[in-house]
Amino acid sequence: MADNPNPDMDLPENLMLPDEPLVSDRSLGQRIGRWILMLSVPLILAGFGIFYWIASDRYASTDNAYVQQDIVSVSPEIGGKIIEVGVSENQQVAAGDLLFAIDPVPFELAVAQSNARIAAAQVEVQNLQTDYQVSGVDIEVARQDIAFAQSNYQRQAALMEKGFTTRARLDAAQHEVDLARAKLKSAQADVLAARARLSTGSAAPGENPDVADAKVAREQALLNLERTRVVAPVAGRIAQSSRLQIGQMMVSGLPMISIVDDKNSWVEANFKETDLARMKVGQKAKITFDAYPGLQLNGRVDSIGAGTGSEFSVLPAQNANGNWVKVTQRVPVRIKILDKSPRQLIAGISAEVTVDLRNGTE
Repeated sequence: MADNPNPDMDLPENLMLPDEPLVSDRSLGQRIGRWILMLSVPLILAGFGIFYWIASDRYASTDNAYVQQDIVSVSPEIGGKIIEVGVSENQQVAAGDLLFAIDPVPFELAVAQSNARIAAAQVEVQNLQTDYQVSGVDIEVARQDIAFAQSNYQRQAALMEKGFTTRARLDAAQHEVDLARAKLKSAQADVLAARARLSTGSAAPGENPDVADAKVAREQALLNLERTRVVAPVAGRIAQSSRLQIGQMMVSGLPMISIVDDKNSWVEANFKETDLARMKVGQKAKITFDAYPGLQLNGRVDSIGAGTGSEFSVLPAQNANGNWVKVTQRVPVRIKILDKSPRQLIAGISAEVTVDLRNGTE
């Protein structure tokens, strides 16, 4: 078909030139959605950042935390051979339960020996009382002898003046007087000695010191005999009992067994020193445990340590040299567990503690 030479010629009604492109409602919605998405992502990220900043300033947490329990080391107060073991590892015991027993025979003999010492001291006291009484009689006899000797001397002196006696008889009479006086002094000394040995003193009035000493020895022997049966001082679980073997010799004061008080647990959380600015006693805490995933207990800051962990170490760090590097120190914080745990808490297991810094008391 040839081109129409007349541009003004009318075109067919069904042939229309296209107007502006048509935009569907669907494409418009997609554009709006993309814009909303582009704007919301930064807003969401900013919101998360603000929340994290607020939360990080509100809470202090550490995973350098461990469950602590009171551990009592039990050692015998006397030495001897073990003849009985009453517990086993991890056994639950009550206060007063028998842990182990030491051979009591040597201590029973010590009690018998102390009883014999008491009897011997009492016999000695009776002998001293008899000697005291005898010494009193000797004093009276000595005084009578002195009186007789003086009377004889006076008679010999009178006869000497009249010439009816000799100088030898007069000297003999004087010698008898001197002997009688010496016997009196000896009897008086014996009385004083017996009285001193019978004296009781202010520390044990009314009782002879030898008898009192023997009775003290018996009390010590009875106490040692009682100590042959070693009982649990507290309730808890037995630990480190493998050293208890029948026939083993015990040494006084050497720890042989431990009792863990698993009814009283707390957490020792070592916080960085930079976390302590707003931490106070009484603030709430959340505690989780590596051993029990999903278990969370409520706690409270019970106390804040008096020194850093390194300060109480066996070999404290010495920084007085040119190679000093500053290290953030950690301070132990005691966290009291407020909830009763449905699982058994074991001393030493790892925990994570998060403290709410908004409340608490100084």
